[in-house]
Amino acid sequence: MLEFTIPADDPNRQMSIVDPDDPSLQHLAIVGDTYTILLSGTQTAGRFCLIDMKVPDGGGPGPHRHDFEETFHLLEGEIEFTFRGQKSVAKAGMTVNIPANAPHSFKNVSGADVRMLCMCAPAGQEEFFASVGTPVESRTAPAPKLSPAEFGAFLGKAAALAPQFRTELLKP
Repeated sequence: MLEFTIPADDPNRQMSIVDPDDPSLQHLAIVGDTYTILLSGTQTAGRFCLIDMKVPDGGGPGPHRHDFEETFHLLEGEIEFTFRGQKSVAKAGMTVNIPANAPHSFKNVSGADVRMLCMCAPAGQEEFFASVGTPVESRTAPAPKLSPAEFGAFLGKAAALAPQFRTELLKP
């Protein structure tokens, strides 16, 4: 029989109770989507981060991959995931896990907003989003429309910063 000792409690770590509509949270526009950082790596000792995602019709990131697990739980709507080139649709109530290093993307083709939770383990993705995103007022705030030049600048910045956050942006 294996023996296991649970480490002592760390009294420096605190419980988090988070309201996704709290205006003091970090709400970020990321190429048309609005992401709210619910739990950061700072709050979870780097174990994971949790992000509330509002993805409007047509929204979602292009193909990419990273060296951490990414799990999505759909709260509202349905979204199309592309995983290693294969498309699948996930609907409200469903959970999707993307294994580390696998190429993937998602796109809202449903005609309505999608709301989902995204958990990345270990944490760090929230720092990437904070580096490339634009602050917005709330989790329901629409992301500002980007001109072609602004969109190009965003993609350039994201591509330059991605390797620092263990992420690779892939060609569509």
